[in-house]
Amino acid sequence: MYISLGIITLLSYFCYKGYRNTKSVVVNQIQVTEDRQTKKTNPLSILQISDMHIENISITPEHLQQQLTSHAIDIIALTGDFLDRKRSIPKLIPYLKTLSELNPKYGVYAVFGNHDYVLDEHNFVQLKKLLNQYGIKTLQNENERIDIEGQTINIIGIDNFSTNHSNIKKAYEGVKEGCNLVLTHDPNVVLKMDAYPFDYLLSGHFHGGQIHWPKPYHLRKMGELVKMNMVKGLHKLHGRPFYISEGLGQTGVNLRVGSRPEITIHHMCVDNQIKEVI
Repeated sequence: MYISLGIITLLSYFCYKGYRNTKSVVVNQIQVTEDRQTKKTNPLSILQISDMHIENISITPEHLQQQLTSHAIDIIALTGDFLDRKRSIPKLIPYLKTLSELNPKYGVYAVFGNHDYVLDEHNFVQLKKLLNQYGIKTLQNENERIDIEGQTINIIGIDNFSTNHSNIKKAYEGVKEGCNLVLTHDPNVVLKMDAYPFDYLLSGHFHGGQIHWPKPYHLRKMGELVKMNMVKGLHKLHGRPFYISEGLGQTGVNLRVGSRPEITIHHMCVDNQIKEVI
């Protein structure tokens, strides 16, 4: 009896603590470019929000706004997994309003994740239309070129890798000179990009393990990067940096252990270089 009571007490505390963690958002500031480069030019500030999972999110639009109003944002990057149920689409609207009120200088860009593709075709189109209505440019194996004070930035959106929606070649069509910023959901796609140059890649998908205790063993089925111990934060592959966000919401159960909801602001300098896509 006492053993059972102890187990129940331990599990109750585990769930209580795990749920409280879903409300404890972390704002991470990531310096991508070396200090000696940032002294030459003003860095670009990129706000990344990933894995909102509106069905299981404890961060309110008001809380999100409080965390971000003091930051000057140049670009907002939304890296997929907004929701996976039709009835959740209206719940996304207050978050989109909050993001639009941040007035990023050079726009808001989004890619889709595996949960977004759970929607049937009609509801997926509704989700995409809603994002577009709030001025968000959705990139499905597409790219957008922007010019910032004489510097060219190619924003390249690679569709979700784990659901076989990725077409890297198509995503890079027309990309020539400039700084290549890649947005994608599943970071495993980076392992297929040897022939495709990028200066920085933003992704999500793993939630930092979400329940990262004692280790995120449940992630092993989610690709090779997990086996390489790359599940969150800043990494490099063949000298090229990429970032895996822990995400803002949760999936499955609304608990986090060993991980926190994450908002990320990336600071990088752009440098025009001619890069050949093989």
